Amino acid sequence: MNHKKLDKQARKILRENDRGGYTVPTRRLYPYQWNWDSGFAAWGFAAFDVKRAWFEIQTLFHGQWDNGMVPHIIFHKRADGYFPGPDVWGTPRIPHTSGITQPPVVTTFARSIYEADKEYGRVHMELLYGRLVSWHRWFMKHRVTDGMVAITHPWESGRDNAVDWDGAMANVDGSNVGPYERADTHHVNPEMRPKKEDYDRYLAMVQFSRDSGYDEAEIARNGPFRVADVGMTFILLRSCRDLLAIAAELDHITQEIRGWIHTLEQGVSRHWNENGGFYDSIDLRTGEHAGSLSSASFLCWYAGMRDDRMLPHLKRILDNVSFAVPSCDPESAAFNSLRYWRGPVWGIINTLIGLGLAEAGHIEFAERIRRDTRKLIAEHGFYEYFCPHDGAPAGGDAFTWTAAIWLTWASPSAKGRL
Repeated sequence: MNHKKLDKQARKILRENDRGGYTVPTRRLYPYQWNWDSGFAAWGFAAFDVKRAWFEIQTLFHGQWDNGMVPHIIFHKRADGYFPGPDVWGTPRIPHTSGITQPPVVTTFARSIYEADKEYGRVHMELLYGRLVSWHRWFMKHRVTDGMVAITHPWESGRDNAVDWDGAMANVDGSNVGPYERADTHHVNPEMRPKKEDYDRYLAMVQFSRDSGYDEAEIARNGPFRVADVGMTFILLRSCRDLLAIAAELDHITQEIRGWIHTLEQGVSRHWNENGGFYDSIDLRTGEHAGSLSSASFLCWYAGMRDDRMLPHLKRILDNVSFAVPSCDPESAAFNSLRYWRGPVWGIINTLIGLGLAEAGHIEFAERIRRDTRKLIAEHGFYEYFCPHDGAPAGGDAFTWTAAIWLTWASPSAKGRL
């Protein structure tokens, strides 16, 4: 493996996906700015261009709503080849955005970028801090139930068609969304993407939120989908811990943030599925666990939870796949090695799991996941995701966040830490 050549290729991908202040995940398939993709992109840029890294984050927050929410897509300029576009979302703002959010990884990466370059980054962090607090405050006010983070659409989780949502999705009526034409299956094999019945329900949720004027109270009361996402809870908890460190560094009051951390730590215990013996998502409409052991379940260490009950599950799964970590337990009847979030390996989730394991002192597991990710990229390219059995690449190619995590974590040249 010529890792220096791959380092160069990864930097080239970030440059080529740069649209002048924001980065698209990949050409054609995702032609706009995505929220958590940009967090990873900024982290990747920081490996060789810290000014461009801060610019990525600043551009993301141009789309922040007045209530503090940072949307999952910002439609800076019209681009063909993506559905649903700004006309479907119908949000009354410029730039046009979607009406939902995504996991707040940007806080953690902003802290990492700042810690590596405090002299230049201080002014950027001072400007960013208030926006970060507003976003976290929005989460805590509108989306935290019993200490767990509720999502109102599977797209908010970043894990669109994960098995976690199957039970709740079954109760969403997608029969009246009207005709539409997807664009994703024109660029990627349909067997690697969510099914049509999934999309029907996705659109029904979008239409409900749009028709309610994106009123969070109305969506909470009557929205067709509301699930406590174990991945979102873990990521927000980690994000709050990093926000607390930023606040202390900038000499801001930290009491409110400490309260958020305490609330979320209490919520983590509610995610524990006693029957399955793992961290799990919960359908808040029924109160039932999803019964899904997903890669998000292993974000407990990333969240700072020193709970090793998940280690036996991780060892079992790693013993049964060639490449860690599949997005769904391979022993699940719902496992599909190539269909998006129902089985494939995602380098970004591997990164978060690996970083968390290393921080918790589980170095052997962390290095196994890092080596697997390195091999997948080195042998198959900078793809969106991979088969856990033979490493077959899937989804979009020349993918921004895969290039980013190569530069920051997977490459032999990377530091491998936040």
